[in-house]
Amino acid sequence: MSDIIAADQLRLLIERIERLEEEKKGISDDIKDVYGEAKSTGFDVKTIRQIVRLRRMEKHHRDEAEALLEAYKNALGLA
Repeated sequence: MSDIIAADQLRLLIERIERLEEEKKGISDDIKDVYGEAKSTGFDVKTIRQIVRLRRMEKHHRDEAEALLEAYKNALGLA
């Protein structure tokens, strides 16, 4: 009896994962479309991706990353 319950539970979990994977693909396609729209409007997509990544970061992590980048640029004579 517990084998049947475990199999049913496993099947439900797998089906749930499959549905979520489909939703993720749909959302990924939507994001790609928005980046395409930004590009066709004349925006630089690479820069937009950097901004999105920075906005996801907490302020202290962002400050640390920017300080490191500045230090590396200075060390290489890029600043």
